[in-house]
Amino acid sequence: MAETAVIRLAAAAYPVEALPDAAALEAKLAAWVREAAGQGAQIAVFPEYAGMEPALIGDADPEDWLEVAAARAGAYRDHLAGLAQAHGIAVVTGSAPERVEGRLLNRAWFCLPDGTMAPVDKRMLTPWERENTALCPGDALAAFDTPLGRIGIVICYDSEFPLLARALDCDILLIPSCTDAPSGQGRLRIAAQARALEGQCVTVHATLLGRTRCPLIDVSTGCAGIYTPPDRGLPADGVLARGETDRPGWVIADAPLDLLRARRSDGEARLRADWTDGAYEVARRRVSL
Repeated sequence: MAETAVIRLAAAAYPVEALPDAAALEAKLAAWVREAAGQGAQIAVFPEYAGMEPALIGDADPEDWLEVAAARAGAYRDHLAGLAQAHGIAVVTGSAPERVEGRLLNRAWFCLPDGTMAPVDKRMLTPWERENTALCPGDALAAFDTPLGRIGIVICYDSEFPLLARALDCDILLIPSCTDAPSGQGRLRIAAQARALEGQCVTVHATLLGRTRCPLIDVSTGCAGIYTPPDRGLPADGVLARGETDRPGWVIADAPLDLLRARRSDGEARLRADWTDGAYEVARRRVSL
């Protein structure tokens, strides 16, 4: 696999809404992908639960939002996969509930310009998801060796668990997210920056925005961003690009993958190489006061 020196990445701060029909949604998605590709992005990341948007079409108020979204997930995925091919850009679809062997998973799809598609499932459900939905945790981690580098994807809450990202061993970590409060937004931003620091990789954090009548995404707030580890030749604060909170649009930046790879062996800090499982082994002793 040939290594890419610099890659242009796009993270969506995407406003979900109730559109009048499927044609309106298709046109909206086409405009978003066209804009990212038009700015030269090679990978575009939509947020977690953006795939609920098909369930919002029209004035219906279904009894089971997840099942409606799951029934429409295939058409949503295929439309974005077609856009990825048409515009020569890799796209991470917004995640949506999807039925897989009887289980309801929170699933996104990684769609490459050559028509290749691969599923990405959320592994760690939040306490709210476990208590209020029929969603089940996914099984496998998702990492892909591509001409753009080794790409890992973790959906929202998964990004808050360092060992999941560590296992992916990636150059680029994509993080579609959905948060309903400033505290959630803060956790995801911190997680994205921490994973960039630990893995000496670039992280791409996409976020859902808006208010809807669907309880799963009734309120969504966030700030999209693209992060690197702070080091020589890289941003001192680790922020390659960051949008404004609750402002829709793409956040786009060029990530110097060649420089990131070099810093793993000659950087001020070399966390990727110095990390060992033994670092987690802490000696314990009983202390009496």
